[in-house]
Amino acid sequence: MKLIERLVLRLRPHLLSSGNFNPLQSAYRTGHSTETALLFVLDNIYKSIDSLQLTTVVCLDISAAFDTISHSTLLQRLCEEFVVAGMPSDWLRSYLSNRSYYVKLGSHSSPTVNCTFGVPQGSVLELILFAAYISPLSRVISSHGVGHHQYADDTQLFLAMRASTMQADLLKLEDVKSWFAKNDLLLNADKSEAMMIGTSFQLRSAATFSTVTVANSRLTVSS
Repeated sequence: MKLIERLVLRLRPHLLSSGNFNPLQSAYRTGHSTETALLFVLDNIYKSIDSLQLTTVVCLDISAAFDTISHSTLLQRLCEEFVVAGMPSDWLRSYLSNRSYYVKLGSHSSPTVNCTFGVPQGSVLELILFAAYISPLSRVISSHGVGHHQYADDTQLFLAMRASTMQADLLKLEDVKSWFAKNDLLLNADKSEAMMIGTSFQLRSAATFSTVTVANSRLTVSS
């Protein structure tokens, strides 16, 4: 099984070369890493400071992201956005179907349960399939003029703004939560974070904001 999965991983260059693959995804790609992700975000923050604007960085967390992928949505997305059809599509449908799992602790085992959602954990295909699944989110965010970057299932939003327009600017992100919901993904407000970055003067002007509301979720501003 692992050998066949690695053969199917030859799909990766096809997916990555597609214009529909999120160019701001740093995971699972040669030449992209945590380092390049950090440099990209910092560069945007420095540009905002030079423009006399405060940057609000919002780090979004998805609950059990890899376990909630809809198989039908994934196959449809691979076909419509990445032109994976015919025999490769049939193989992936077979690969995702009729999987089951159970939990074993010592000599005790749970009942076997059918796995109708999610990408197979531990597979070499897991990561690239997930990245293809969430690629359209980048277009949703960009349509509002919001800076962002993704690393696997972590999404960082960075909004250059002035304190006087902050809450109005954050309202642009309502579509993000809607996209997650339509694609069977749940935004986890408890693990999402917000942080404000700027000069001392810019931070003083936003000192009254101890929380920010993003996609109907109230986030405490971290120091």
